[in-house]
Amino acid sequence: MVASESEADKTPAIGGPVRGSQTGRPIMVLLDLLGRRWALRVLWELRDGRAVTFRELQALCGGISASVLNDRLRELREARVIAAEPTGYQLSTDGLDLVAALAPLQVWVQRWTDDQEG
Repeated sequence: MVASESEADKTPAIGGPVRGSQTGRPIMVLLDLLGRRWALRVLWELRDGRAVTFRELQALCGGISASVLNDRLRELREARVIAAEPTGYQLSTDGLDLVAALAPLQVWVQRWTDDQEG
């Protein structure tokens, strides 16, 4: 079941309905959060751990509007994946762990790409 339009605009939260799930299971909440436009790109641009200002992050993401970036930053902050520091935005400890957990996907992607090209 798909969450309603108003639910899709809210920050995903464990125990509450999210896109694709009414149960709010943690994995579904995470997939909803990461599946939002530009969310993974924001994480990618923050992956090295340094703090980046809003304007720098917007430039790194190339093509993201200020309002969408603001929404993603708010959602990722509320999920405690990123932190807003005086020097800018950066991954939180949980965010660093999340990026590390996603790293094996690069191995899979490389193998998959090789299979597609071969």
